[in-house]
Amino acid sequence: MKIWLTWLLAACWLPLSALRAQTPRAEVRIHAGVPALFVDGQLTAPYAYMSYFGAAPYYREAAAAGIHLYNVPAYLGDQGINSASGIRPFREAIWKAPQEYDLDGVEREMDILAEADPAARVIIRLHLDPPLWWERQHPGQLSLQPGGNTFRVSLYSPQWREEAGAALREVVQRLMRSRHGQRLIGVHVAGGSTEEWFYHFKDAFHDRSDVRLQAFRQWSRSDTATLADISGQHATGRWSNDPRFHKTMAFHAENMTRLIAYCCGIVKSASDGQLLTGAFYGYHLFVNDARRGHGDLSTLLRCRDLDYLSSPNDYNRVSGEDWMPMVAVASLRLHGKLWLAENDTRTFKTTLLRERRPDVEPPGDWYAKGVWIGPESPELSVSFLKKNLARMMAYGYGGWWFDMWGGWFSDPRLLAVLKSGQDYFKRYAATDVPQMRPQVAVVADERLQLMDASFGKLTGAITGNRYALGKTGAPFDVYLRSDLRQMPARYRFIWLMGLPALREDESALIRSWMEQGIHVLHTDTAGTTYYRPGHTGERFPQQVAWTADALAELYTKAGVHRYLPPGDVVYAGRGWLAVHSGAGGGKHVRLPERGTVTDPETGKVIVRNSRSFLFELPAGGTRIFRVSFKP
Repeated sequence: MKIWLTWLLAACWLPLSALRAQTPRAEVRIHAGVPALFVDGQLTAPYAYMSYFGAAPYYREAAAAGIHLYNVPAYLGDQGINSASGIRPFREAIWKAPQEYDLDGVEREMDILAEADPAARVIIRLHLDPPLWWERQHPGQLSLQPGGNTFRVSLYSPQWREEAGAALREVVQRLMRSRHGQRLIGVHVAGGSTEEWFYHFKDAFHDRSDVRLQAFRQWSRSDTATLADISGQHATGRWSNDPRFHKTMAFHAENMTRLIAYCCGIVKSASDGQLLTGAFYGYHLFVNDARRGHGDLSTLLRCRDLDYLSSPNDYNRVSGEDWMPMVAVASLRLHGKLWLAENDTRTFKTTLLRERRPDVEPPGDWYAKGVWIGPESPELSVSFLKKNLARMMAYGYGGWWFDMWGGWFSDPRLLAVLKSGQDYFKRYAATDVPQMRPQVAVVADERLQLMDASFGKLTGAITGNRYALGKTGAPFDVYLRSDLRQMPARYRFIWLMGLPALREDESALIRSWMEQGIHVLHTDTAGTTYYRPGHTGERFPQQVAWTADALAELYTKAGVHRYLPPGDVVYAGRGWLAVHSGAGGGKHVRLPERGTVTDPETGKVIVRNSRSFLFELPAGGTRIFRVSFKP
C-alpha cells in the first residue's frame, strides 16, 4: 500500500517538476531604479513584437531586428474582440465544449514562430471571453439589455469566472507541457471588449442582469441594495453628489480589478510562479467614462500576482504631441510593476483590415478611417517610431511593437528603429541619472470619473491637460492620488490635477511642501489654486485647463529645469534625451548642468562639457541623444 501511494504521489509530482524544469522563469525586479524584466536571471530587453495575423515573414523581420520576445494572441471564445464594431474572430476558439480544449491552433502558430526565430520567447495574450455555445447554454450569465435581449457575457457572472478560470489553468499547464513550453515566459490575461477589460455594451451601457445585481449586493453586503442608473439616459453636465451613483461606479471598477487579480493568481498557481502575468488596465488619463471599468488601478497595484500592466499610447496620433501612456506610470514604478506600452503605431506601410483580412472586417467603415490611416511619409513614420522608443528608454519601461494587421513595419527604415532599440539596450547600461530626474510631479485622481454624471466630459476637461504637459519642455512623472505620501521628495513643482475635496492630511502636505520651497498647483472640479512659498493661495476660478506656456511660466518661478521653451515634446531621463517637434526648425537645448552629448547611433560626440547644444529638426522630426555627466 505504501509503495502504491508513493508511486501515485510521484505520478502527480513529476509533471509539475517537469514543467518547472523546461519553462523559463520570468520575473520583474527593480534594476537601476526601475522595474525590469528578467528571464532565468538574465536582464532582458523589454521590447517585443506582436501581430494579430502573425506570419513567418514578419517574425523573421523582427528576429533580424534583434527582437526575440513575442506576444502571441489566443482566444477561448469564437467572437470578435470588439463588441462595438462587430469585428469577426481572428482565430478558432480553444474552448470547444465543457472541459474540452483544443490548443492545436496555438501550437501551429508557435511552430511558425519557432521556425522563423529559434530563439523566440513568448507571452501568450489569452482572451477569456466565452464562445457562443457557452453563452447559449447560460443565458442567465449574460448582460441584459433594456429591450430584454442579452448581449455577450456579463463580467459579473460567477459561473463564467469559475469556468473561464478553470480553462485558463488548463491552458497554462498544457502550454507548459507542450513542445514549445521552453519558449513560454508569460500570460497576458485579457477579457471584455477589445481585450482591455472594458465592459461589453452596444449603444450605451446597460446590464440589468440578475448576476450583476446579486454581485452588487454581495459587494455592498446588503440584500436590498439597488444600483444607480448609469445607462447615460439621464446624463447631466454636473458632478454627481449622489452616494448611490458613486457606490455603483466604484463597484463597477472594483469588479474589474478583482477579475484581473483572480486570473493572474491562476496563472501564478498553475505555473508554480514561473510565468509572467500582465493585463491591460488603468486607463484613467485617457478613458474618462467610468462605465468602462478602469477606475480602480490603486487596488490592482497591490496585487502580488501581477507583474506588468499595459495600454496603447494616447490616440491623439498627430505630429507634435506627446503620445503618453494612459496610466500613472510613476505609481507603477513605486509598486514594482513593469509598464509595457502597446506601440500600435501606424506607418506609411499600414494597410486597411479589408486589404489583409476581408473575412474578419465587419460591415461599414469602422476600420477604414480616422486612426486606422497611417501617415503617408516614410520620414514621419520613422519619426513616430523613434518617439515611441525614446519615451520607453527615457522613463525606464518597455513595450511591444504592435504590427496589428501585419507588414506595418516591413521597410528597412522602420525596422532600423526597432533594431536600434535592441542595440541601445545592449550597448548602454541601464542607469539612473540624478541630474535628469523629472522635477515636476503630476498627481491624478483616478476616482474622479466615478462622480462624473456627464460620463467623461467633465473628467476629460481635466485629464486633457496631458497635452499641455507634454509640450512644456520639461519631463514629468504621473502618480495616483493614493500614492501621494509615497512620492519621492525631489520635486520642485507638484500639480494635484483633478483632486476634489482635499483631505486634511493632503492640505497639510501642501503646507509642508511650501515650507520646503516646492510650488503647488491644485486643480479641483471648479478651478485651480496656485500655492507658492511665502504666499497665500492664488485662486483661478473655473480654470481647469492650462496651456503649455502658462505651465512653463509657473515652472520658471519654481526653478524647474526646462530643456527647451514650450512647444516641442521633450523626453529626458536615464541618460536619454529626445526632442520631437511638430514645427521643426533650430533647437537650442539647455542641460541641467555641464555634460557630454553623443549621437547614440554613431557614437559621435556632439558637445563635450557644455551646458547647451544646437541642432536642426525637420517638421515632425524626432532626434535621440545620449547624455552623460561627470560624477
